[in-house]
Amino acid sequence: MRERYGSQAWTRYGFADAFNPADGWIGPDVIGINAGITLLMAENVRTGFVWQTFMKNKEVVDAMKKVGFRKTRG
Repeated sequence: MRERYGSQAWTRYGFADAFNPADGWIGPDVIGINAGITLLMAENVRTGFVWQTFMKNKEVVDAMKKVGFRKTRG
C-alpha cells in the first residue's frame, strides 16, 4: 500500500487510519487504536496482570466455561 499510494496511505504516524484511493480522500483523524492494546499485551506477557485481573470477573469465568475453555496452568 505504501508503494502504491505513497503519501495517501502513509502519513507521519504510519498508515492512515482511513483513506479512499478512488478519490484521494484521507481521513484527518489519527487514532492510536493499536497502541493501547499493544501496551496491554506487553504487560500481560511480562506479568500476567491483565489476564489475572480480567479473570476476576465472574461473568467472564462463567462465559469461558460455557464455551468450553478450561484452565490449563497456574
